[in-house]
Amino acid sequence: MPNDSRHARQLVRRQQIAETVMAEGSMRIEDLTEHFGISLMTAHRDVDELVSRGLFRKSRGIVSAAPTSLIEASDLYRVTRQSEEKKLIAEAAMQFVEPGQAIFFDDSTTVLQMVPHLPGKGPLTVITNSLILMNEVRDMKDVTLLGLGGQLYNWCNAFVGGMTIHEIRRLRADVAFISIAAITDDLLFHQSPEMVETKRAMLDCAARRILLADHTKFERRALHNFGALSDFDVVIVDEKTPFAHIERMQAQGINVVVARASEKVDVIPARRR
Repeated sequence: MPNDSRHARQLVRRQQIAETVMAEGSMRIEDLTEHFGISLMTAHRDVDELVSRGLFRKSRGIVSAAPTSLIEASDLYRVTRQSEEKKLIAEAAMQFVEPGQAIFFDDSTTVLQMVPHLPGKGPLTVITNSLILMNEVRDMKDVTLLGLGGQLYNWCNAFVGGMTIHEIRRLRADVAFISIAAITDDLLFHQSPEMVETKRAMLDCAARRILLADHTKFERRALHNFGALSDFDVVIVDEKTPFAHIERMQAQGINVVVARASEKVDVIPARRR
């Protein structure tokens, strides 16, 4: 649809603006119009959206970037990163979805890629704090949506914090699908402490825990510890993930699924300890 196409182009352009300003530190808004071939009105509209998310600061025609960690945590930035790998990982994750289940979906853009595969898997109960995911599934046949309320964080389009966690802890799900910002020394990290607590609550209230992580997560760092790889029953990665990481997860008793572009999915069972 034209509106969808326009919206997609807008998201890509704003992500590119964020990356450009982040690289420069600050830029004149007039320079953005020349750099991206857009009108001054469009440039101000894009910048104002990024400012409203806390990613930019705007003063006297100059825009400056917020801390890198906040930009990289935003849904605007994440949605275009490793998009093909995320789609493959999400498709592989669908083997763990069965009719009749109640499922936690976090706000991650990797988990969001599971949504197109949900039709035909119902009946399902989808429980999520992601405003984007709520809008995607609300009219879906045979899907009951439980939207977790609380404080809406604009930078990630998700409900996060104490009220959200309280609602999560009143529920029990069959499975939780989670992604994370960084994996270091087999520990999981995220830039936002509030997000860490929200994801942790989902794991605590699910019978089965599944982590979705593309290969770049093993190369990054973030501030707040979320847990360990060994907290998960299954870890789904893409084929670019170094085999050393896969072997190490196996040694910890973790079942690893490698999603491949060839439509073949490698399920590598945990080693017996």
